[in-house]
Amino acid sequence: MKNNTSFLPQEGQARPSRCPDNSAFKQQKLPGWKPQLTVATVLSSFFLTGAFCLSVGVCLILSTNSVREIQIDYSDKCSGCSKLRENSSNWNKECHCSVNFTLKEDILGDVFMYYGLQNFYQNHRRYVISRSDAQLLGQNVNIQKSSCAPFTTYRNGTPMAPCGAIANSMFNDTIDLFYNLNSSVIQVPLLRTGNSWWTDKNVKFRNPKSYNLSSAFAGTARPPYWQKPVYLLDEEDERNNGYINDDFIIWMRVSAFATFRNLYRRVSRIRQFADGLPAGNYTFHISYNFPVTKFKGRKHVILSTVVWSGGNNPFLGIAYVVSGTAATLTGFVITAVHLKLRKKKTYFQK
Repeated sequence: MKNNTSFLPQEGQARPSRCPDNSAFKQQKLPGWKPQLTVATVLSSFFLTGAFCLSVGVCLILSTNSVREIQIDYSDKCSGCSKLRENSSNWNKECHCSVNFTLKEDILGDVFMYYGLQNFYQNHRRYVISRSDAQLLGQNVNIQKSSCAPFTTYRNGTPMAPCGAIANSMFNDTIDLFYNLNSSVIQVPLLRTGNSWWTDKNVKFRNPKSYNLSSAFAGTARPPYWQKPVYLLDEEDERNNGYINDDFIIWMRVSAFATFRNLYRRVSRIRQFADGLPAGNYTFHISYNFPVTKFKGRKHVILSTVVWSGGNNPFLGIAYVVSGTAATLTGFVITAVHLKLRKKKTYFQK
């Protein structure tokens, strides 16, 4: 066997240099800047950081405290429906309950309705990955090769649309709000659309292309725990059906914690509700479909306003206040140490 030595330098040829180029960057001769840490600069940075964090934290806490919110737990008030839903064979039986409450003061401005779940763990790894993003983009995919298992196909081979554990466990309670004015009952108008992120609605979720949705999902079946197929999720608005349904999109954005809330509806500011929700007596009419007793969960309905910093969540403000307090206290400690050492130094010089 003949050795190939063509890559070796021949006699009389200079070996190629392996040294870096003679440039300022590769020779590490770029001008550098090294801060001179004096007592004045260190203390000023700590105190300025502390003042900034404290100011932002106080503003965030005051803003959060201005949020008007009412939260109602209807898990026990709908206990009869909850017992009915313990048996999965009753999936096709309707069950309704009502919850009365009173607003002592007006809730002015935009009012948002959320549903809240407690002790529902969406952060389990197998649950989080149990979906097919390609299917949700309207593509024709073989879901048996996806990570949707065990919710991929039925025993007869019919694929589920949508597939996966996240979609199968979608929150499906129907909540309507009524305003009891004297002897009349007025249904509060609620907006079903415009609640999801623009990127979700227009980028991450798309329906299969066809002349109508029913034909687009032909040959598929609803997930086991759904009461209707995906193309009939919103019977009042044809544009809010399929994979681009707002309720479905919001549910598919899983939560990191066991207790969470998702946006459900927005109050339409028309007629008596042009300024928000007036004070008075209200009733939630709930079509109870989502079971929670098996995992010892709780369900809530939340009515809330929002401010420039978001909803009712004081965590960020508290975090800023704690950080600002720590930075300020550190500055005082450094000042005390510096004064003590300087006093000793002056004493020994004498």
